Amino acid sequence: MSSLDVRTVDLRAINSLTKYPSIPTYHALDPRDGGLLAECVEFTGPATLTEKIDGTNARIVVLPDGAYLIGSREELLYARGDLIGNPALGIVDALRDVAERLTGAAADDRVMVLYLEVYGGKMTAASRHYTSSRQVGHRLFDVAVLDDPAPMLSWATQRISAWRDGGGQRFLGEADLVARADALGLATVPRLATVAAGELPREIDKTHTFLVDHLPRTTVALDGPAGRSEGLVLRTADRSVIAKARFQDYERTLRRREGRR
Repeated sequence: MSSLDVRTVDLRAINSLTKYPSIPTYHALDPRDGGLLAECVEFTGPATLTEKIDGTNARIVVLPDGAYLIGSREELLYARGDLIGNPALGIVDALRDVAERLTGAAADDRVMVLYLEVYGGKMTAASRHYTSSRQVGHRLFDVAVLDDPAPMLSWATQRISAWRDGGGQRFLGEADLVARADALGLATVPRLATVAAGELPREIDKTHTFLVDHLPRTTVALDGPAGRSEGLVLRTADRSVIAKARFQDYERTLRRREGRR
């Protein structure tokens, strides 16, 4: 696909087109102090709960011609065939072999973007919760497909950002995501439960209890005793609604409430 030849294409456009969008917190964050507000994301129908792993966000962009790019959340770090890649956070070392296996996985003129959490090693301060010997792991948490990216390559950066932040990217729904992961031989972030929307807690204290009940410890420890997890991600089957709930946000908010008494 000549229009996406990584040697000639505007990589800034590819980078912006394939960045992972921010997802909201289940309870809204107060911009004044980072505490949680009573307002929460509305779900309808069943919500799938997955573990939110405390690592670093990474992506593999698979092109139809067999080329691929590896990136962090903010920048592209490596293209297939590079002699030297950006070593930032060890992402390229962790994912290069995976990316090599995926060449040819994109179909027709589509671009497939796989979003993975790379964790353990020395990724974050939370790595100790997953490994005692600095092992590194990765789990797939989302897949997006760009059906016809060529016309967007000439867009201004601001237009691409607005398109992305406005939900322009097409993400796979739950069933297709799991099926794609199985077909590619990739482990996903753990599926913990499916909960009816009416059974989701709305109060901040009850949501913290909900987190503890569903995820007392991480389920993806690489070695040694399992430590704490970062929290949960909640999503509808079609991924039209998605939100994250992090232990630290609820603990911070509840401590402040207790301190005011």
